Amino acid sequence: MAGIYIHIPFCTSKCRYCDFTSYPGKIGFAEAYMACLYKEMKLRAAELQNKTFDTVYIGGGTPSVIDAKWIVGCLNQVRACYALAPNVEVTIEMNPGTVTEEKIQAYKQAGANRFSIGLQTAIDAQLEELGRRHTAADFVETCRLLGEVNKSADIMIGLKGQTSADIRKSIDLAAGQGVSHISMYALTPEDGTPVYTDYLNGELPDSDEVAAQYDDARAYLKQLGFERYEVSNFAKKGFESRHNLNYWRRGEYIGFGVDASSFMCGRRFTNTRDLDDYIKCILSNHYPVVSDEEITGDDAKFEKVMLALRTEEGLDIAAYRREFGTEFVLDFSDALIKNKEYFDLIDGKRVKIKDEYLYVQNQILMDFLR
Repeated sequence: MAGIYIHIPFCTSKCRYCDFTSYPGKIGFAEAYMACLYKEMKLRAAELQNKTFDTVYIGGGTPSVIDAKWIVGCLNQVRACYALAPNVEVTIEMNPGTVTEEKIQAYKQAGANRFSIGLQTAIDAQLEELGRRHTAADFVETCRLLGEVNKSADIMIGLKGQTSADIRKSIDLAAGQGVSHISMYALTPEDGTPVYTDYLNGELPDSDEVAAQYDDARAYLKQLGFERYEVSNFAKKGFESRHNLNYWRRGEYIGFGVDASSFMCGRRFTNTRDLDDYIKCILSNHYPVVSDEEITGDDAKFEKVMLALRTEEGLDIAAYRREFGTEFVLDFSDALIKNKEYFDLIDGKRVKIKDEYLYVQNQILMDFLR
């Protein structure tokens, strides 16, 4: 099984923290872009005809800002070109205030069965500070329009002036609207974004404060029945994102659209992030790939370990042996010895980072990279 990712790069405006490939104010290009997206899917179809895909994820940008007919056409083209599993998980990202009842009905009729909503925070002043175009009330209305479906919400921590009480309010708002999955990310001040100035001015919480916010929120989510299954992701039992789990298990996936990444047959490749270049490549029947690398040997082993140790289930030692023909504990003996206090061995079968250290796993994994 494998996954499909589709990138819709349009949005109404750029949030102050956003470093993603998105194009505010260019929705007029949507028709040309989507036509190229459909064509890219068709170009790849022959080489992937023996693959079965069990997840489709439409992300952005804000996919819900464009006309629903383009999303419907996108899912129709996926089905026309690729073999989908009977129980395929189809996720669409959306921002509050960008959907209508008609759009949602069109998504559902086209096969969407999971909806990821960008809440970020329940505090309207913080939403305004981030440059978001919606309010907490808009989130509630979006959930009302969606009804009884599989809903996920994104929440951010580490915001300017944010408290743990604020984060709990955000969690309460999401949980109160029937959300069964919460992704909780720390604000990352990327160089070149407006929020980076806030970071330079010392206006954002420091790493210790953010870690404390995370620990408090994790405990609160657990009280509400949301179990952590990856460092930034929490779900009610049975509502984990299968698409994202595939990433962390180093499964295969194909990406379509600008800046979309893929991992297929041991190769990682990425499309151009330039909208004009993407359209020109597709119109001339060329793949818009700007980087392509075969991942082998130690690099493949590190990827497997790094991704698995982000999760609560950790690394399956036997699966590692089957994939690489070597022993995990021997390949990474130095790093394991140096960091032994951070790890648990579960039933002699799995290695995982202890719960209290999972949030700082990047520091631990640096020794595995070496």
